[in-house]
Amino acid sequence: MTNSVLFIFSIVFYLFAVVLAYKIFGKTGLYVFTAISAILANIQVCKNVDIFGLSTTAGNTLYAASFLVTDILSEKYGKKAAQKAVYIGLFTTIIFLVGTQGLLRFVPNANDIMNEPMTMLFGFVPRVVLGSTLGYICSQTIDVTLYHLIWKKTGDNERMLWLRNCGSTLTSQAVDTVVFTFAAFWGVYDTEVFVSILLTTYLFKAIVAFCDTPFVYLARKLKVKEEN
Repeated sequence: MTNSVLFIFSIVFYLFAVVLAYKIFGKTGLYVFTAISAILANIQVCKNVDIFGLSTTAGNTLYAASFLVTDILSEKYGKKAAQKAVYIGLFTTIIFLVGTQGLLRFVPNANDIMNEPMTMLFGFVPRVVLGSTLGYICSQTIDVTLYHLIWKKTGDNERMLWLRNCGSTLTSQAVDTVVFTFAAFWGVYDTEVFVSILLTTYLFKAIVAFCDTPFVYLARKLKVKEEN
């Protein structure tokens, strides 16, 4: 299976996963997805891949899908609920960083075969997580704020939901891409590869942003049993 096919499959899988989590577990499911994506996307982004002939990182789809979470929360429950997801993502990321770096401090015994690959992977994590955290806080805050700003201008109008979703997500993803890419990869790759990653990362995130719009409409119509 080619990377391009896997990319398309991952878009469908993660976006459906968000809506399914919401349908089954309500707001709790969305918060759980936020925590999962905060961990897994920080691992996936360490892998550089080619999609449609363009160089990018592998964590874009899952990370971009997390913006669907905050948009659904904004649409159904308001700004406070969406901001809570941002705080959960930040908290999870910090625990992930401390946990992985603490793990590397353990001295392996003579029978261990995993220390070297784990050191290679998680040794790069602090810089990735720093960039991810800075980008996450800036972009998600912008996403939630802009979503509700557009809402105030357009009113609670389902017909304009696409504008709230795409306008907030495309803008916040641009901020996230610039902040994260410079913090995580500047000096790691040569200039040509770095610029390619910067541009294609935003491109693929933008594709996910457009693809998630129908899922926001679907989530808006869903009836879920909410927690007390």
